[in-house]
Amino acid sequence: MASPSRTTLFLGLLAGGPAAVWSSVLIAMVFMSITALVLAEICSALPLSGSIYIWAAESAGPKYARFFGFVVASWSTSAWITFAAVISQSTANYVVSQFAVWEIDFPGGITNDNVKWRTLIWAMSEGFLILSVAINYLPPKAYSGVVKFSVAIIIVDFLLNVIWLPIAVHNTYGFRSAKDVFTMTYNGTGATPGWNWMLSFFFAANVFVGFDASGHVAEETKHANVIAGRGLLTSVLATAVLGFATTILFLFCTPDLDTVFALNAPQPFIQIYALALGKGPSIFMTAIAAINNFTVDKDGQPRNAVTVVFGFSAALLCTILPSQVAFTSLLSAGGVQMIASYGLIPMLRFTMTPGMFKSSHFYLGKLALPLYAMSVVWNALLFVVLISPFFFPVNAQNFNFACVIFGFVTTFGIVSWWFTPPEKWLRQEQIEQALRSAGLQNAIVPVIAVEVTSSKKEA
Repeated sequence: MASPSRTTLFLGLLAGGPAAVWSSVLIAMVFMSITALVLAEICSALPLSGSIYIWAAESAGPKYARFFGFVVASWSTSAWITFAAVISQSTANYVVSQFAVWEIDFPGGITNDNVKWRTLIWAMSEGFLILSVAINYLPPKAYSGVVKFSVAIIIVDFLLNVIWLPIAVHNTYGFRSAKDVFTMTYNGTGATPGWNWMLSFFFAANVFVGFDASGHVAEETKHANVIAGRGLLTSVLATAVLGFATTILFLFCTPDLDTVFALNAPQPFIQIYALALGKGPSIFMTAIAAINNFTVDKDGQPRNAVTVVFGFSAALLCTILPSQVAFTSLLSAGGVQMIASYGLIPMLRFTMTPGMFKSSHFYLGKLALPLYAMSVVWNALLFVVLISPFFFPVNAQNFNFACVIFGFVTTFGIVSWWFTPPEKWLRQEQIEQALRSAGLQNAIVPVIAVEVTSSKKEA
């Protein structure tokens, strides 16, 4: 929980200040839990298909299953490719922030207005991306050790942030007052006061995005109809409790806002480490934070997939060169596609398949339609926030190009659906298997068979 909160905390402080940050996380706790209930219902009903695009396809019913399956598959794939780019740039931001800590002169200054500085961040980001890809080419027998090391680093990072940092803050510049943390507001985005506050949900959304990951290994899980759905709920609960607690802790540990926004590092938290712990220890915390960003694919060595991810992520990182807000735009682009998926599934359940999938261990019963509706509205709100410009007035340098990426990826999904024959991807057998696991084969599969047969005749 330390990593996402630490990475985007200062964006939340810009949009509304401390009061907006903690309240947006509190609201997100409630509505992301509702979203998790909706996803757990469909995940439990389809225990052999641990993929969000399958959940979307089956939620749409037989007639539109392939269409929405293609669209959500495009969103999900693009989101994780984008996150690879974001993680690489985030790691670079941590490292180059040491320039500000040690007051190292850089030609043109340490600012995103300086194209030379952006070029340095781009080059380092590409380097970290290459490193993250290289990890996936290690021999399979090395994976266990790498994963254990990664888990250990995550635990150490968390403990240092919740124990060492508060002690150091107490011994140096001191904690913020409760009044500052719970009531202070701030407008650093240039938006109207109301929308500036709404932009604080950018921080909350990025704390919670990805909680559904545990459901994506349902096909590898024993008693998946119970365990996979329970994993979704446990994941969102852990994220909610630990994320909120960590956010409150960090708000108390940040200096006053005048000091915070005078910090000129790409990742201001590194300078806070320097203020609280000292310059030397800040290097250690930077290394821990950077290592914490890396992970390994769970499926061994999918080399073709890894190569594709690298190619697209490397291309996305090139946006750093012309854009002053590439980090927030890429973060938005990844998040908005997952949020769109979270909102589309309850919308399809509400409009196309209400009352179905009663075999689910987490069937929502009479609460289903109200929970679907709340989930749709909530995720629609987050969608709008994530595609909105973050800084105003808007110009070419601070334009949030997340909407462009989302539009391109959605179009790609639709075009892929149009030109890909049913027997090539998301075949009838796959749909039948998913429906069989949900106990709906007799009711729905004949309709699918008629539809597929008609498609073949037309072809």
